[in-house]
Amino acid sequence: MSTSDFLYKASLAVVPRLYVSLTALWFGTCPVQIRGQENLDKVLEQGAAVVPFWHYSVFYMLYHLRQYPGVAMVSASKDGEYIARVAGLLGFETVRGSANRFGVRALKGMVDHVKQGKNAGIVADGSQGPALKMQPGAIMLAAKSGSPIMPVVWATKRYKAFNSWDHSVIPKPFSPLILQYGDLIYVEPKLTSVRVEEYRQQVETAMYRMYQDLWQEFGRDGHV
Repeated sequence: MSTSDFLYKASLAVVPRLYVSLTALWFGTCPVQIRGQENLDKVLEQGAAVVPFWHYSVFYMLYHLRQYPGVAMVSASKDGEYIARVAGLLGFETVRGSANRFGVRALKGMVDHVKQGKNAGIVADGSQGPALKMQPGAIMLAAKSGSPIMPVVWATKRYKAFNSWDHSVIPKPFSPLILQYGDLIYVEPKLTSVRVEEYRQQVETAMYRMYQDLWQEFGRDGHV
């Protein structure tokens, strides 16, 4: 085993557990105002939903959604293994894959979990972007599982944005958050490529409007 492989495996054993412990304390200090609770209530009554969220929001989103039975699609990359470990520690099932690797297999795995009543968390703009541009994965998952799409977006007053393609955000301690559960979007079961694109645009428009509205409440046009 090379030194780099050893360090990678050692960090996988330590970093996710440390991260979960620290963020439980960190994020727990942030007061959260919930919008669209009625949409979440509908989902909890009827079974499950496909829950797309923007990549920038993944750190807090996993923490917030831990209280609901769920499955998350995580990139099959080595970096994705850290997120998969974190998700597992927070109680999520995980399916590994992305648009570039194991996409069809991952979609089938997600469909099986959703049909068992688990909410499916999926990054709307994918693992590589472009940022805030909807990819069709959530549309296909909703069509094949029969569950509605419920987009989720959050914004916060004070935060750290990382120098990554999506400028991932972590709220600072005690920073107020607003989190919105969007209106449910029902997708027909058999889709032509034209209808997939129409639904993709519909969900992207809804999520981007939510994104703008929430960040504007904190006096910003967005998180960057």
